[in-house]
Amino acid sequence: MQSANNNHQDARAAEIIAHEAAQFIAREAGMGSLITVIRAESMSNGERVAVFVSVFPEEKSRAALAFLERQRETFSDYLKQHAHLRLPRVDFLLDNRSQ
Repeated sequence: MQSANNNHQDARAAEIIAHEAAQFIAREAGMGSLITVIRAESMSNGERVAVFVSVFPEEKSRAALAFLERQRETFSDYLKQHAHLRLPRVDFLLDNRSQ
């Protein structure tokens, strides 16, 4: 039962992080591309969360991921202010399924 509860908590935390990542990206990203949060997945027993994004136009994917990587610490600070949960390490990854 403990494991099921932890899985639910991890999934809920990933859902909150995905929502907050979408808000953060909408506020911080430039107009050169459209970055959309597709989903977030908890990994390593909640120690990490992978936020999957799509980028349009596709040619801007590398630049968009580099931007997100540079903004990781700023996003962590944003999460501390907007989400009341234990903060995992957040990785931004490209979701290739939609392309």
